[in-house]
Amino acid sequence: MRIKVSDYIVQFLVEKGISHVFGYPGGSVTNLMDSIHKREKDISAHVVYHEQAAAFAACAYAQTTGRPGVAYATGGPGATNLITGIGHAFYDSVPVIFLTGNVNVYEAKDDRRLRQRAFQESDIVSVVRPLTKFCAYVKRPEEIRYYLEKAYAMATEGRPGPVLLDLPMDVQRAQIDIGEMAAGYTHMPEQLFVEKDQFAEKLKGLLLAADAPCFVFGNGVKISHAADLAQKAVESLNIPYVTSMIAFDVLADHPYYCGFLGAYGMRAANFVAAKSDLIIAIGSRLDIRQVGAVRENFAKNAAIVRVDIDSGELTYQVHEREYAFCMTAEAALQTLISMDINKDYAHWLSVCKQIREALSGYDDRLPNEYIKKISGLVPENTVITTDVGQNQVWVAQSFALKSGQEVLFSGGMGAMGHALPAAIGAWYGSGGKRVICICGDGGLQMNIQELQFLVREKIPVKIIVINNNALGMIRHFQEMYFDSCYYQTNPSGGFTSPDFDKIAEAYGLSHAVINSPEEMERCNPLLTDNEPALIEIRIFEDTYILPKLEFGKPNQDQWPELDRQLYQQLLELK
Repeated sequence: MRIKVSDYIVQFLVEKGISHVFGYPGGSVTNLMDSIHKREKDISAHVVYHEQAAAFAACAYAQTTGRPGVAYATGGPGATNLITGIGHAFYDSVPVIFLTGNVNVYEAKDDRRLRQRAFQESDIVSVVRPLTKFCAYVKRPEEIRYYLEKAYAMATEGRPGPVLLDLPMDVQRAQIDIGEMAAGYTHMPEQLFVEKDQFAEKLKGLLLAADAPCFVFGNGVKISHAADLAQKAVESLNIPYVTSMIAFDVLADHPYYCGFLGAYGMRAANFVAAKSDLIIAIGSRLDIRQVGAVRENFAKNAAIVRVDIDSGELTYQVHEREYAFCMTAEAALQTLISMDINKDYAHWLSVCKQIREALSGYDDRLPNEYIKKISGLVPENTVITTDVGQNQVWVAQSFALKSGQEVLFSGGMGAMGHALPAAIGAWYGSGGKRVICICGDGGLQMNIQELQFLVREKIPVKIIVINNNALGMIRHFQEMYFDSCYYQTNPSGGFTSPDFDKIAEAYGLSHAVINSPEEMERCNPLLTDNEPALIEIRIFEDTYILPKLEFGKPNQDQWPELDRQLYQQLLELK
C-alpha cells in the first residue's frame, strides 16, 4: 500500500486522538494542509493570524485535553515565529508536536558555506534544539514513521515537553510504501529507580521529628492531574500547604491552603514557609521566583524534601539539609497517603490560620477588587487564561476559584501575548467550556489580531482587558530603581494603548467599558451569553503588584514592609 507522507502524518495524528491542530498557511506546508483537509471529518485545522498564536493555542489544547497539541508553520519566518510558544511549552512542561515545512531537499544548502541557498530556507532544528526535548530534520521519506513515533514518545513520556519535526516539501509529497518504511521507534521508557520504601522511610522519620511541616505543590502536581491525591495527602497527614504561582489552582479552595509563595507571592504563604521545620516540595522547581535570589534564606530552619520527575532540577539545591527523590508526583503522593504517621499537627495548623487571618487582604488594591468581582461572575467549569505581568499576579492573588475551573499561565517563559491564543486552544481542547481571557493593555496588543479568529469562528471567548495605559510591572521597577523615569512604559515615556472600545467595534465584537468595580455586574450578560466579547476595565491610577520582594531579603519580608511589631509577632508565633 502506497501513501503520501503528509497523508501518513495526518493519519498518525488522528490515530493518537488529536482532533484539532493550529497553524498558518505557507508554501512549504501546502501538502500538509491538503492532507488535513482530506481528513476534515476526523481532524480540524484552525487558521490563526500569527504563528506564535498557533503555538500558544496548541499548548492550551494540550493542557486542557491531556493529549499533545500540534502546531504547524511554513519554513523561514513561519518556523521562527513559533519559537516563543516552543519555549513556553518547554519551560512549563507542555507536550506539543511542532511541524515545520522547509525547502526541497535538493534545494537545501546542506554543508555549503552559505547563509541560505533557497527562498525561506532556515535551519530551524539548530535554532530550537535548546528549547525542545527532541527535534529532527526529516531528510528521507521512508523515515517518517520512526520520527513521528519518536517525537510523540518524547513529547509525552517523563517530563512532558515540545518536539519539532522539520519537513522538506519533497519529503511531504513523496509516495511511500507502508511495507518499505524504516523500522518504527522502539525504546524502553526512562525508569525512575527510586524505591518507594526508601522515600517513605525518610519521610516518616522527618515527619515524626517535625513540629511544623508544610507541603509545596508545584506545576508537576498540576500537569499530572493529581489534585485529588494532593488533597488526600494533605488531609491524611493534616499538614498545611502552599503552591507555586502557576499551580495555585491545584487545590485553592481548602482550609489548609496558605497561598502561593515567592517574590510576588502572598505574605501568609511566605511566612508559613519561613516558620516551617520541614518542607515537602512536590513537582516544584523551587526557582528564584519561589525561594528568592539568596537561596539559603528560604526556610532556613527546615529540612527540605524535593520530589521531581526531572533529575536535573534536583541538582539545583536550596540548602544543605535537602533530600532529593526523582519520582513522579503521583507516586510520591500515593506513598504519603499510605503512611501511618501518628502525630498531631493541630497546633501548627492553628498557627497557620492565625497568620492567614492577620494578613488577609493586607495588600489588596483596586485591581484585586476587580478580580474578586470577576471571579464572582464567572461560572463553574470555566477555563481562565492570563498574560504575564500584573494581571497574572492579581488573578493568582484574588480569583476565587469554583468547581471545575482551571487557570492557564505562561509560567517559565513569561510571555506577553499568551492569553488570547491560549483561550482559543483551551476552547477547542476543553470541548467548548466557557473560557475567560484576562490580560493587560500591553499583552493584548501582542496578539490582538486573533480577535478576528474569535469573530470568524464565533467562539464565545470573553476577553477582559485591564487597561492601566501602562506596562505596569516595568513602570513599577522604574519607580523603585530608576527615580520614576517612566521611559517606554507609559504615555509620558512613549507607550500608549488604543481605544479598545473602538477596536472591538471594528472587529464586530460585543463590548463594554467599565470604570469602577460597581459597574461589573452589568457585564454579566456579556460574560454568560454564547458570543465572543471584549470588556475593557479602565484604571486611572498607578497600579502595583503588592507585596513584592526586594533583592536579597528573605521571602517573608516583602515590600511594602509590614509594621515591624506585627512582623516580629508573626515570626515569633508558636
